[in-house]
Amino acid sequence: MKATYIEYSETNSFSKTLLAYLAHDEALKPFVGHWPTFDGFEKQLHEKKHFDHRGILVERLKAQYATLLPGSPAVAKNIDLLLQENTYTITTGHQLNIFTGPLYFIFKIMTAIRLSEDLHAKHPDKNFVPVYWMATEDHDFEEINHTKVYGKKIAWEIPAVSATGRMDTSSIVDAVKQYTNILGLSDNSAKLTAIVEQAYLKHSRLADATRYMVNELFKAYGLLIIDADDKALKELFKPIIKTDILSENSFKAITERSKELESKGFSTQVHAREINFFYLTDEFRERLVLTADGRYEVLHQNIYFTKEELEKEIDAHPERFSPNVVMRPVYQEVILPNLAYIGGGAEMVYWMQLKSNFDQYKIDFPILIPRNSAMITEDNVAAKLFRVDLTFKSIFRPAEVLKKEYVRRHTKERLNLNDEWMELNAIFGKIRLRTHKIDPSLGPSTEAIKARLKKAMNNLEKKLMKAEKRNHQHALADIDNVKEKLFPGGGLQERSENFALLYVKYGDNLFRDLYKYFNPLDFKFTILY
Repeated sequence: MKATYIEYSETNSFSKTLLAYLAHDEALKPFVGHWPTFDGFEKQLHEKKHFDHRGILVERLKAQYATLLPGSPAVAKNIDLLLQENTYTITTGHQLNIFTGPLYFIFKIMTAIRLSEDLHAKHPDKNFVPVYWMATEDHDFEEINHTKVYGKKIAWEIPAVSATGRMDTSSIVDAVKQYTNILGLSDNSAKLTAIVEQAYLKHSRLADATRYMVNELFKAYGLLIIDADDKALKELFKPIIKTDILSENSFKAITERSKELESKGFSTQVHAREINFFYLTDEFRERLVLTADGRYEVLHQNIYFTKEELEKEIDAHPERFSPNVVMRPVYQEVILPNLAYIGGGAEMVYWMQLKSNFDQYKIDFPILIPRNSAMITEDNVAAKLFRVDLTFKSIFRPAEVLKKEYVRRHTKERLNLNDEWMELNAIFGKIRLRTHKIDPSLGPSTEAIKARLKKAMNNLEKKLMKAEKRNHQHALADIDNVKEKLFPGGGLQERSENFALLYVKYGDNLFRDLYKYFNPLDFKFTILY
């Protein structure tokens, strides 16, 4: 594949806050750490606190990878590197979308891989390990139980139970069949089918299925996959769990910081609660709230704790306390020697709401890296694009605008009636003057006639455009076709389409090309064709 790049601002697809961050807007400085540059990483490395939990982290990763390490030498090497004081992680995270969900799942991971390599090139005396944090404790099953392949929705329709990582995959057989049947017959489709079937039909939990599939796709790059729904890892987070629930520290800090962000004209994404933890078992994940009588209630479960009972429960079973969206980032930074977090635009915004919470717990705040965004075109789509005189930059504009511009460029006759209207306007000026001399009260009648004529001319212009469009119907159909291929459902391709058919066409070269053409710190929209 080849690549071209355009500015994020030229896509009209990203938020004001994200664009301001990429421009290093000083108004955002209180809400972020170091800017996402090589110089920022130099400072981050210099200031990084000592990380005390390398042994436990490596032990738990090896346990989670127990059956996968023999066939994953690059992964095994990176796990061992975590024992060294000069090894750091570059982390991205995402929910456990079945079959990896939309393309940006893949883009997030490849951004982490490429950035790790770029940093090692700048700092050869240090090691940088890419990490995919599986959101195994998330319970928004409806967000992850489906994917789309060429617009066809494939869903795993069962009731949600507890955290998604703990869900039993025995009922996913039909969704697996639907997915693999679309892939066709080729070496690449056979390889992907084998990966998917082994992942989802041979592993009983969604977390294990996801780990297997992602590892098979990215093990050559040494990607580490972590499941933080783990008692030994939660032990490291136990002091903060207890303090935050009992003192409501995060609620106070994040609420105040969010107001500051909004006062500067930027949007916010999340709202902190008084208690930002769920109570988690294999059967449910429910919010923990403080009742009027001073007890702690697990909503909808008729489970209550006194303050003393809650402290004992946290001490004995920290794995039962699941952080919500505002505390999960803190947990991540506690258990990893992390330098940067890679996420989408909305994630960048809610991380900005959290910095004061990191500060009060004296935890290093990572550099925020917007993931690479990309569009991947097929040969015939790119050919149609060029054939109708469009560019990869112009294709981001609305289809109707593109079609009108195409017709105007290719018609021999002028389609607007501006010159004629100017002549008529001058005539109406004379009519207005004459009617005023005869009877000033006729002015409104003159203006009404002028308005009706203007409306009629506008309608005539539309008819002229419509008639001329019929002369270019094949080209205009190509514009619609290109727009639908590149913007399925009117949105960015990466936000809906799965990677499956791209993998069937390109195989592992798909990942090699993403690795080759992604430049994580350049912050440009990548178009591969």
